[in-house]
Amino acid sequence: MSRRTVKNIKSVFWYIGALIISLITVYPFLWMIATSFKPEAEIYSSSLSLFSENFSLANYTKVFDTIPFGRYFMNSLFLAVAGVLTNIFLGALAGYSFAKLKFKGRKTMFSLLLSSMMIPGVITMIPQFLVLKNFPLVGGNNIFGQGGQGFINHYAAIILPGAVGAYAVFFMKQFFETLPDDLAEAARMDGCSEFRIFWNIYLPLILPAAITLGIMTFQSGWNSFMWPMIVLNSKEMMTIQVGLSTFQYQYNTMYGPLMAGTVIATIPTLLVFVFAQKYYIQGIAFSGGKE
Repeated sequence: MSRRTVKNIKSVFWYIGALIISLITVYPFLWMIATSFKPEAEIYSSSLSLFSENFSLANYTKVFDTIPFGRYFMNSLFLAVAGVLTNIFLGALAGYSFAKLKFKGRKTMFSLLLSSMMIPGVITMIPQFLVLKNFPLVGGNNIFGQGGQGFINHYAAIILPGAVGAYAVFFMKQFFETLPDDLAEAARMDGCSEFRIFWNIYLPLILPAAITLGIMTFQSGWNSFMWPMIVLNSKEMMTIQVGLSTFQYQYNTMYGPLMAGTVIATIPTLLVFVFAQKYYIQGIAFSGGKE
């Protein structure tokens, strides 16, 4: 066989493999959408089928009738957006400090920050819970952190622990290091304060990195389940992921409403990624190294 023929055969096998992998990846998502439109009886009789004989919106109606789904949706949206804003601002501020400012112990502090990324989040849940519960002068607590609930059952219990993460600082630092130091030196000579240099000069230049971090933070906050379930006790404050667990019982699962609610819960993350994917790709491409 000629070299051209061998190359064509390899291309055919590559496309076949890519198609198979794509089908395996996309099929669960398509199955979720198809199942959300099936009646309960049909879900069990033809569970793997992507086509329904009795197309119905009853599952979507049941989601809103069974739980205050709209309230849960807005709770998740508020917490996710708050997490995005705090992570971008505080992560960029800390990243700028580590990348552009010279101070004693900078490398040691940054190494300690990176080492915290090696600790699984499950291990820190109990210490975080105790700190939030015993926070002084909050939620009925006295100055010693006793007598009340602190930040427990409050939105701050979600926002504060995730206000800025080690990965956000590391990610933004890598991007700031690609920008020239001459910009800051010139601004200092003109009498600009350090915060103004950060806010007016460097922050607009890291838009791709900020949007990339925002997408990842939004997805993480939107899909969070365990921590909100631990620190939020009021049904009115539940997030959408915790609310969807209502359709899962010990011996039975209401797959129709569960899939319908999951489809709705997927829409915000898809929209965020679709409208910001250009910046997401740029941020991933340029955050790993210096120019």
